[in-house]
Amino acid sequence: MGESTTILSVSDLVTGFQTDAGQVVAVDGVSFDLEQGKTLGIVGESGCGKSVTAMSIMRLLPQPAGQILGGSVLYNSEDLVQAPDERMRVIRGSEIGMIFQEPMTALNPVHRVGRQLSETLLLHEDLSKKDAWERSVELLEMVGIPSPEVRVGEYPHQLSGGMRQRVVIAIALACNPRVVIADEPTTALDVTVQAQILDLIKSLQDRLGMSVIMITHDLGVIAETCDDVVVMYAGRVAERGPIDAIFNNPQHLYTKGLMDAIPKIDSPRKQKLNTIEGSVPGLAEMPTGARFAPRSWHPQIQDYLDSEEFKTTRPELVQIGENHWVEDCPYVRVF
Repeated sequence: MGESTTILSVSDLVTGFQTDAGQVVAVDGVSFDLEQGKTLGIVGESGCGKSVTAMSIMRLLPQPAGQILGGSVLYNSEDLVQAPDERMRVIRGSEIGMIFQEPMTALNPVHRVGRQLSETLLLHEDLSKKDAWERSVELLEMVGIPSPEVRVGEYPHQLSGGMRQRVVIAIALACNPRVVIADEPTTALDVTVQAQILDLIKSLQDRLGMSVIMITHDLGVIAETCDDVVVMYAGRVAERGPIDAIFNNPQHLYTKGLMDAIPKIDSPRKQKLNTIEGSVPGLAEMPTGARFAPRSWHPQIQDYLDSEEFKTTRPELVQIGENHWVEDCPYVRVF
């Protein structure tokens, strides 16, 4: 295999929302690269900024409240943050596809599945309505929906959760995009269907040569599907690196806490699951220093929390291995 190339590069992305209490920052200086043909996982608990990062890349933030305040999103060296709206409409769907979190809300309940698929094709491809409908049937077949020629004429409520998710995947892949962002594609599904959906995304990725950003809070999904991982906490990157480095040698206490919280098959019966004490601070009261510090179990953590450094200095990311970066603050690092 040749040298891997970066297809999407997010650098110092800052996204904020205007609220009644003033402006709050939901994504604070996030940076990562997505390599051609690879899968990048973004993991973290609810509210850490994973989905807002995805929406920022696609420029789909709720308007007028949501704004990209800084940074760049380079897709093939083109900055999507600066791109005009008309250009973004071309890129969405044809170049970058998105699998949304909840298929029941992502699909329009009053339009047949075929019409929703055809709409994407008619927008981006030079097809007649008849050709677009036939291509919709092919897409449903590609994502493993039985009797696609029947399903194409049905409404979303007539399909099961797993089938609806497959339809959303078909819409995302309709124009053979080079990048697909999968925002928690297995959230509302049972475990068996989850496995089928992940296998489907992987097989389509191999067949079509796509690059995938997999957003999830499930480390099992990350371990199974990803090449590289970004661990986010409270709107910032806590740690990022290759999958093996992150899983075998986590260097941030938050990453380690997430790993320790996974139930292990060989642990004693009725043993309490490990948890991370405390909760994520609200967007309006985010500290300047290491954001995980108030939940850290480092022996000298109180000294740091009382220090001027915690109040005024944001820790940078420091490289500790090949493509392995972690927040440079000893009080939130594995000790």
